[in-house]
Amino acid sequence: MKALEAYRRYLRLEKSLADNTVSAYLHDVNIFGQFLEENNKNFEIKKANREHIRNFLEHLTDLGISSSSQARILSGLRSFFGFLILEEIIEIDPTSLIESPYLGRKFPDVLSVLEIDSIIGAIDLSQPNGHRNKVMIEVMYACGLRVSELIGLKISNIYKEDGFIKIIGKGDKERLTPIGTDTIKLIEMYLKEVRIHITPKRQSSDTVFISDRGTGLSRQMVFLIVKSLTTKAGIRKKISPHTFRHSFATHLLEGGADLRAVQQMLGHVSITTTEIYTHIDREYLRETIISFHPRSGKR
Repeated sequence: MKALEAYRRYLRLEKSLADNTVSAYLHDVNIFGQFLEENNKNFEIKKANREHIRNFLEHLTDLGISSSSQARILSGLRSFFGFLILEEIIEIDPTSLIESPYLGRKFPDVLSVLEIDSIIGAIDLSQPNGHRNKVMIEVMYACGLRVSELIGLKISNIYKEDGFIKIIGKGDKERLTPIGTDTIKLIEMYLKEVRIHITPKRQSSDTVFISDRGTGLSRQMVFLIVKSLTTKAGIRKKISPHTFRHSFATHLLEGGADLRAVQQMLGHVSITTTEIYTHIDREYLRETIISFHPRSGKR
């Protein structure tokens, strides 16, 4: 299809998108084209109308495709038909006036302080990596780090006298995050009593958390550690390393912290991203009232 090849060149050369992103956009168009082909032999995709788009979305629903995946596919189709409009191949965009599937607002799971304590208590400190894992959990929760920021934390970026650590966040953006004296002491203990016995690889010489082989930890390794500890602690929530970041922000706001301050500590560009934690806080208050207030109707 000439239009599809022209679209591929447009994404790659004019939009400067990565190969994987280009492939994803083309995949969205291809599955729509296959749907049209199955229902109308030799039907050209550029002749598709709104009814075809609606039928396609219904087809995806019948296949059990989630709303979030449908929304992504529709976004890919919008991009393609926008390109056809730009090239004056079509005059009317069939995706216009098509509403994206409703995604709802999914609030992340949050751990209570008691649950965090139980996860830390589940760590077997007699095991070689026990102390390292304990410090990792403490740092994730104490500083609200993403897992990529945790495994990328540098020894040279810990300013213990000032009580700050320098974090390299998304897009290589740097930020200074406060860190408590107790957490700093735990890091120092790990570095002096545990890490010192491991010979780090050259590329990991300045990395705080390393494996027994001296290499930096992978994201997957941290996920597995958290999953194992959550199971041992008997917690049934869906927990990931990111949950400690959510808990960090939620607990700060519950304690009365300023939203802007939390935004800076999390490294959010927009405060609207941080505002989700105020919704979590309000939802917690609502559930508390429903559960315990004598006029809630539950008693």
